[in-house]
Amino acid sequence: MPGKQFPSFAAAVADIPDGATIAFGGFAMPGTPFNLIAALAEHGARGLTLIANTTGGAQQPRMPDIGMLVERGQVRKVICAFTAATRASDVLPFTKYYESGEVEAELVPQGTLAERLRAAGAGIPAFYTPTAVGTELAEGRETRVIDGREYLLEYALPVDYAFLRARRADTFGNLLFHRSQRNFNPVMATAARIAIAEVEEPILPAGAIDPDAVHTSGIFVHRLVEIPPPPAGLWPQKRQERVRP
Repeated sequence: MPGKQFPSFAAAVADIPDGATIAFGGFAMPGTPFNLIAALAEHGARGLTLIANTTGGAQQPRMPDIGMLVERGQVRKVICAFTAATRASDVLPFTKYYESGEVEAELVPQGTLAERLRAAGAGIPAFYTPTAVGTELAEGRETRVIDGREYLLEYALPVDYAFLRARRADTFGNLLFHRSQRNFNPVMATAARIAIAEVEEPILPAGAIDPDAVHTSGIFVHRLVEIPPPPAGLWPQKRQERVRP
């Protein structure tokens, strides 16, 4: 297909193979590519390794999330900053599959997760961090004392695909994120072999976004899908923002 703009979410994910490693932008609602996740669920690729801040599922009404892909038997492993609920009253759908041994989980501190992705995009194979030193996460792993302080060796985390959500894009793939959409999305874009973005506003001609307003360069973005307006558009409606009463 010429250009980066795809006609549908299904078309944008159609070539994702079994066993792929996929990163999902987002932090709860902001920046989460719900439409692309739904398309991946319908696509049916299996044996996936999924990377995100959380597996999702606690939010109501339920949005497409990693937990739904787990429920469909599509997931082999998740790498997340939160593999369990942050509140005792919340029960994540993912939990029972992990506890039964059906899905693997790797817990990575949130800042370390972001830095592993950033390192992959920057061509840095590994780095040392004091985070997690002296905890269960560091057991059996390489550490090094630098200037009298102990650090844990962490490896970069390259991915096959990154699913992103942006407010605005041009046909070259330059992205502008709205406020807290700038969470994991930029670093996941650079870490990915193929980055796919769902876009809230009509996609603009190349160069129409002020260069000072570009948060992720189009050189890192390979596929774009414009979110149709309601009711044809999927989750959430057009823009990810809370409406105050």
